[in-house]
Amino acid sequence: MTIHSSNPFATDPDPVRRFRGRLGGAVSLWTTGSGAARAGLTVASVMVANGSPGRLLGLLDPDATLTEELLRTGLGVVQLLEWDDRDLADAFGGVAPAPGGPFVSGTWQETGHGPLLAGRTHALVTVESAVEVGWSLLVTTTMEQ
Repeated sequence: MTIHSSNPFATDPDPVRRFRGRLGGAVSLWTTGSGAARAGLTVASVMVANGSPGRLLGLLDPDATLTEELLRTGLGVVQLLEWDDRDLADAFGGVAPAPGGPFVSGTWQETGHGPLLAGRTHALVTVESAVEVGWSLLVTTTMEQ
């Protein structure tokens, strides 16, 4: 994710990216793992499904380290980022430098599901399924907490 003063998708040649870029909503940060195996990725394509348990669906990059680690562990944390987190979002999105890695920014708590950015709305999730959709992987998770 990059923060611009104008709509960065207005001239994007891909009509799907243009449409998605115009949708409102918070950007989420998906994290998993622990120690040297921690991974994270900003994800804008997210949907919440009511139920018992509730489900959180995300379109993830199948080649991202986060996706590989999330599928390996089956556990993750999804936190909603705020305006003040825009530099962090860019670092985890791979569009801004992150000397020492993106986890050096922010205050993190270790959980059994992965790193949790302190003070953010979040869900602890367990992977239920993953299926290819277009160029993404649709990951369905159950919301544990």
